[in-house]
Amino acid sequence: MGKIIAISGGEIGRPGFKIETEEIDKEIIRLSNKRNPKLLFIPTASNDNQEYIDVINNYFGKRLGCEVDTLYLIEKEISETEIRKKILSSDIIYVGGGNTKKMLEVWKSKNVDTILKKAYEKNIILSGISAGAICWFEKGCSDSVEYKLDDNPTSFLEISGLNFIRGVLCPHFNVERAREEGLENIVKNTSNIGLALDNCVAIEIVGDEFRIIKSKETARVYKSYWDKGKYKKELIENNNFIKLTHLYKK
Repeated sequence: MGKIIAISGGEIGRPGFKIETEEIDKEIIRLSNKRNPKLLFIPTASNDNQEYIDVINNYFGKRLGCEVDTLYLIEKEISETEIRKKILSSDIIYVGGGNTKKMLEVWKSKNVDTILKKAYEKNIILSGISAGAICWFEKGCSDSVEYKLDDNPTSFLEISGLNFIRGVLCPHFNVERAREEGLENIVKNTSNIGLALDNCVAIEIVGDEFRIIKSKETARVYKSYWDKGKYKKELIENNNFIKLTHLYKK
């Protein structure tokens, strides 16, 4: 029974910024059924940025009571044996934001994707924000690489994730206006279901059920798809768990 909490976006304690996702992050910890769970932070998408790591240590460690460790994959040499040990001995995996495409390339080069699949099967909680939310899904709407579509430049493209969950995840839906057009094109080209998340909202998936959790009441989640040549978007509002198959009904 896999457990995933995919967070669109929001501040977690950078100096000068108000914390925005604490209600969601406390749910990640609650799901572990431990008072002081072991949380492994994977900052690959930010190039193992030390300032980001310090924020995570202060927030999840000092503020929320986790035992925090970091999996460096860029700044430090590490063996696959040690990677496996760190991941599979954790209670929670938390993946940070940044460049999704580069992160997934690094993971695959070091077999991290396969080890994370083992963690998923072992019921270790998989969580993360932005790139760290996209990665668990089949596809993502990402700004990792600029490209051109029909000679019109756009900053959003289709990214292939780890495919633990079906669908195309699109974070930051309410703060980056071009996201919707990018998602619309991806969904049309893949004939898939798109999930558009505002900041301060997350999808919590436990086994074959899911629900929406928020740290801001006005945050929204939408299901988008093409039906008979028309693009459609539906609000998803279930705060209680329902079957995951609900997401894929057009």
